[in-house]
Amino acid sequence: MLQNQLLLKNWHGRPIVLIGLMGVGKSTVGRRLATRLALPFVDADSEIETAADMSIADIFERFGEEYFRDGERRVIARLIDGTPKVIATGGGAFINPETRALILDSALAVWLDANPKVLADRVRRRDTRPLLRNRDPAEVLTELARIRNPIYALAPIHISSQQAPHETTVAAILKALATRANDQ
Repeated sequence: MLQNQLLLKNWHGRPIVLIGLMGVGKSTVGRRLATRLALPFVDADSEIETAADMSIADIFERFGEEYFRDGERRVIARLIDGTPKVIATGGGAFINPETRALILDSALAVWLDANPKVLADRVRRRDTRPLLRNRDPAEVLTELARIRNPIYALAPIHISSQQAPHETTVAAILKALATRANDQ
C-alpha cells in the first residue's frame, strides 16, 4: 500500500473527473483526493456560478436547465485542459453526450455511486438543488439513478460511496488509481 501511495503522490496523469448523482460527495471527496495527490481541486459548479455571477438555482430559475447544461459543458471543456487536477462535476454533467465524450477522451472519469436512499438523507440538509425543489428527494434520486446509472457506468473507475467517512472513499479511489497505474 505504501508503494501505491508513493506512486500516486504526484499524479502526472490526465485530469481526474468525479461523476455521480447529487449528494454522493464529489466535492468533499474531490478536495480530499486532490490534497492526497498534491493536485489542484476545481469544483465545476463553483466555476459555473463564478462565470455566470449567479447561483445554479438562479440560473435554473431564470434560464432553465438546457441553458445551464450548455454553460456547464463549456466550463468543463475549459477545465479539462490537459493539466493534472481533480474536478468535481454536477450530477448531470456526464449525461450530456458532448461533455461525456470530452471527459472519456481527455480525462479519467471516476463514478462515485451510492444508494439513492443514502443520497436522499444527505441532500435533505440543504435546499439548494434545483431538481429537488418541492419534490421528494428519495423519489427524484431513485428516478435519476434509474436513468443515469447506466451512463455513469461508462466511467472506467467505479467507486461505491458508503455511509462511512469520506476518507474511506478517498482510499478506495487511490487504490483504484494505483491499480490502474500498475496495469499500464
